[in-house]
Amino acid sequence: MFRNREIRQFALCFGVVALAGAIAGFMIHPAAGSLVMALAAVFGILFFVFTGNRYRRIAKLSGEIDRVLHYGERIDISQEEEGELSILQSEITKMTLRIREQNDRLKQEKEHLADSLADIAHQLRTPLTSAGLILSLLEQEPDERRRKALLRETEELFSQVDWLLTSLLKLSRLDAGIVVFQEEKTEVEKLLESSLRPLLIPMELHEITLQKEVPAGVFISVDAGWMTEALRNILKNCCEKAGDGGMIHISCKDTLLYTEIEIHDSGPGFEAEELHHIFDRFYRGKKENAAGYGIGLALSKTIIIRQGGTVAAKNHPQRGAAFTIRFPK
Repeated sequence: MFRNREIRQFALCFGVVALAGAIAGFMIHPAAGSLVMALAAVFGILFFVFTGNRYRRIAKLSGEIDRVLHYGERIDISQEEEGELSILQSEITKMTLRIREQNDRLKQEKEHLADSLADIAHQLRTPLTSAGLILSLLEQEPDERRRKALLRETEELFSQVDWLLTSLLKLSRLDAGIVVFQEEKTEVEKLLESSLRPLLIPMELHEITLQKEVPAGVFISVDAGWMTEALRNILKNCCEKAGDGGMIHISCKDTLLYTEIEIHDSGPGFEAEELHHIFDRFYRGKKENAAGYGIGLALSKTIIIRQGGTVAAKNHPQRGAAFTIRFPK
């Protein structure tokens, strides 16, 4: 307690005042001097008792804070009576709870990061292993036509790796919050045209029919480049699910509250247990021959949500999967 400079100064001042009062009292009358000394002693004892008690409670609070800061497993701060220590105790409780929540979040993020790194390693290992096998076959393949086919297959695998790394980089930039969306009013019809352009040839090769019901003059405020990426990934997923001779239907609805884009394919749709995981990263469905890497839809959802929109997946009443994207007015 006496390590506190203010306490030492107060004790010195109190002693000087008490001594001066006692001397003045004895000069008036011995009984007055004795009374002043007795009162000074009582007040001094009471002050040091109450101050000592306060310091013990503060020390207890300090110990609890130290325990929390060193990853203690419990918070055990007793409830103080009304007063300044009660206010301090309340603020410390809030602080400790916030620290505990932050520690829990950090642990969860570390676990998520470890799982994500394991998934990324697995996703990259598959095409790289295939490419290695093909390269070893190329060394022993005498047929020129067969060698060209193997080379094309290798190029395809490396293109997949490039797409995967590019998508993961985009996801990491979005997660880190370093992407600044340049929002501007963009026509939905133009967004869909840009999104569909790289998919038109594959759709033609697989005889996939495209139906559009998108009225002209419907606008949404988004970053056109990123939104094109989000729509393209959803459309690509629908093309893969629709299969040869399938159909993709795109419709747009503009209301007073929101603008809605629905993309519907004629594929088999989703199983009930899959619906809650469609937008999870690295989720490829339960089918063993599921295509893709489970990145595209996760990236699409992140882009749409970061721009104030919503996206949901469901089974269409007329068979197939349906993706609904909404942007509020």
